[in-house]
Amino acid sequence: MASKSTNKLHFLLIPYPAPGHTIPMMNMAKLLAQQPDVTVTVVTTPLNAVRYGHALNKPGLPAGFLQLPFPATEVGLPEGCESLDALPNPDLALNFAAAVDMLQFKLERCFETLSPPPICIVSDKYLPWTADTADKYRLPRVIFDGMSCFKQLCDHNLYASKVFDGLPESETFVVPGLPDRIELTRSQLPAEFNISSRATRERLERVKEAELRSFGIVINSFEELEQEYVDEYKKLKGGKVWCIGPLSLCTDNDNAQRGKIVSISEQRCMEWLDLRQHGSVVYACLGSVSRVNPMQLIELGLGLEASDHPFIWVIRAKEVEQWVLESGFEERVKDRGLLIRGWAPQVSILSHPSIGGFLTHCGWNSILEGVCVGVPMITWPQFAEQFLNEKLVVQVLGTGVGVGAQFVVHWGKEETFGVKVKSEDVKKAIAKVMDSGIDGIERRKIAQELGKIANRAIEEGGSSHMNLKLLIGQVRDMNFNRTATQGFKFYQI
Repeated sequence: MASKSTNKLHFLLIPYPAPGHTIPMMNMAKLLAQQPDVTVTVVTTPLNAVRYGHALNKPGLPAGFLQLPFPATEVGLPEGCESLDALPNPDLALNFAAAVDMLQFKLERCFETLSPPPICIVSDKYLPWTADTADKYRLPRVIFDGMSCFKQLCDHNLYASKVFDGLPESETFVVPGLPDRIELTRSQLPAEFNISSRATRERLERVKEAELRSFGIVINSFEELEQEYVDEYKKLKGGKVWCIGPLSLCTDNDNAQRGKIVSISEQRCMEWLDLRQHGSVVYACLGSVSRVNPMQLIELGLGLEASDHPFIWVIRAKEVEQWVLESGFEERVKDRGLLIRGWAPQVSILSHPSIGGFLTHCGWNSILEGVCVGVPMITWPQFAEQFLNEKLVVQVLGTGVGVGAQFVVHWGKEETFGVKVKSEDVKKAIAKVMDSGIDGIERRKIAQELGKIANRAIEEGGSSHMNLKLLIGQVRDMNFNRTATQGFKFYQI
């Protein structure tokens, strides 16, 4: 629980229990708690409090957890399954979502014990029930989507225009109303427009409706990265948009522990990288929840091998581990390939000067981590908003090269899609990113400059630092105006 000082502005943060959602919100909790007169409580489950507790375990930091029992067995999940990446089977995704919804009652049952009373709820976008909780206690709800303003603006314009309606899956169309010409196909659209069996339309409509009721939105980005898109999105939201990222830069010295215990020591990785030339290594990781077809992953491995560049490859599929051993792959690449089985200290690896390219699934957290260290990217989007992120990196920023992925591979349905990206495609994309010619030099120059700007944004006086101050001030003012006109009413459960 957070500090009981009545002089504190108490922010209640509620992340969605999945690594890509929780990790940036933990960094946000730390940022907020470091500000004068602010205290923070993060609402989560017991196992997640243990998993992410190190982020707030700082002397004197006025932040803590409110732990809610997770009803896993009540919805047919295994005991201890408290995070999306712990699901034994993607078919249980809707069960998991039902369990997350049940946290509303558990939170409200103990809401009155929070002291001082919260003045604001900062909630993951995909927890629509928090809008009802915020209304019940007459609190502003700020949503956190963990995405870019580019993605937000694309979503809004796609909703408003329905430009893709009636088009074949593979026919391209231009997203209207954007500063740049962005072409997509229906098969590349995120879940809001590309419904799978694990994302019901009714649930996504609830998310959209709750978003419209929010006070504003916190963006894990920095304004200089996408200024035109920030400006346009602020117009849509009446200015209630606060870019306070990159949140991955707010980790102090705990880069190696970001969600799970790593399966290899940070020291081992650094020693391996120290032996490689500056900018020569490709780091390949397709995210914490991606479940890529094993045969498709083998093509990735063969592409890395064929590239002739040193590489670090993060592997999380047992079938691929078996292939690695039985095919002789590990023996063939032992002098220039480091294989990591499980969770990797990604931020630390990317920060090493020997890294010259980042092969990524285009999850937004990973994109930002690549941006922050000034590394160009090889893009291989899988699902969700990742094709939009690829467009931003490749077309708008000019810091990436795609492997040629053409459509969303729905989570849990990977086996039905087969192999669509060949090893030769991977090899060619790596060659372009690592190229020492004019294009490669220009790409690296842009990436390095963005990295410098990203680091300046979070420093005192930087754009993100100023936006954090602005967010706190506007929430404080709203709370003052509300209590002055109607009095603070703390509801009884």
